[in-house]
Amino acid sequence: MIPPGETIGILGGGQLGRMIAMAAAQLGYRCHVYAPEADSIAAEVCGEFTNAEWDDAAALARFAADCAVITYEFENVPVAPLAALAATPLLPGANALEVAQDRLSEKTFVTDLGGTPAPFAAVDSREDLAAAIARIGTPGILKTRRDGYDGKGQWRVMTGADAAGLDDAVFARPLVYEGFVTFAAEFSVILCRAANGDVRFWDSAENRHVGGILDRSTVPAGAAVAGEVAAARELARAIADRLGYVGVLTCEFFATANGPVFNEMAPRVHNSGHWTIEGAVTSQFENHVRAICGLPLGDTRLAAKGVVMDNLIGDDVHDWPAILSDPANHLHLYGKAAARPGRKMGHVTRLILE
Repeated sequence: MIPPGETIGILGGGQLGRMIAMAAAQLGYRCHVYAPEADSIAAEVCGEFTNAEWDDAAALARFAADCAVITYEFENVPVAPLAALAATPLLPGANALEVAQDRLSEKTFVTDLGGTPAPFAAVDSREDLAAAIARIGTPGILKTRRDGYDGKGQWRVMTGADAAGLDDAVFARPLVYEGFVTFAAEFSVILCRAANGDVRFWDSAENRHVGGILDRSTVPAGAAVAGEVAAARELARAIADRLGYVGVLTCEFFATANGPVFNEMAPRVHNSGHWTIEGAVTSQFENHVRAICGLPLGDTRLAAKGVVMDNLIGDDVHDWPAILSDPANHLHLYGKAAARPGRKMGHVTRLILE
């Protein structure tokens, strides 16, 4: 167990790191952020900040020496340089990053565990894409195997003509083609796993996306989701157990007529779990800190009859006066300087009490 007063290292300087640090402070921990961006909003609420590149082994080693345990707030942290962290524990482990950073590896990993992802095929050329379309059909989505998020690095392929019209530059990186899934709803399974194998689940949120970005999460989820949560949880637990996972893990699913279809995993706290700050007895952020520090996990039950969480995207953030005019709203602004289209600026949570 890591006692309060010690320092937790956080790789990445965005809003998830900010909320981890705030939960850690409540439990008496200090936090030290490591990020290549100088304008880290996580660092604003932390005691220490190392602003250095991911491949700066000396800076990573100094950072690690100041920390009792290290975690990460996004899954695109390069894995190879993490060897410089030496003996300081990294939780969740780097194996979770290796699986989640490559969509092809992720889908293969889940398939081996008995899960059902969308039909998929590796694509490294136009010829590979043509073969994938011949096998899987259209419509589908061509995605980069690495680094895509919030709809970035994705191309819809509705017909063969769409595939033919793709720029040659698209094929300069490894890709994966996925067939479309007919679904009734999207939902997430968020769990926290302790080092001793204890697992706690939060209620699954039904998620609504706009332009590839999460717009709203609602708990409890609707009937289309409710009947599929048990099977989805079984797969999520199997993923966590296979990885020897410690901390919060998120798996996203489609609810379909044939059961839950796995979409992707995020080895970290997740946007669709922000509702847990006010809406659960213990938030995803606090339980993540508890898990990586070896503390007992907290109660994940709902703290109200229901919860709705809305993201504030781009210029939505300017509506904060109206949001605060309703005393039932809980407003979270991330402190980002500039509002841009598609940029997550904050979120607002509303508890349903009766």
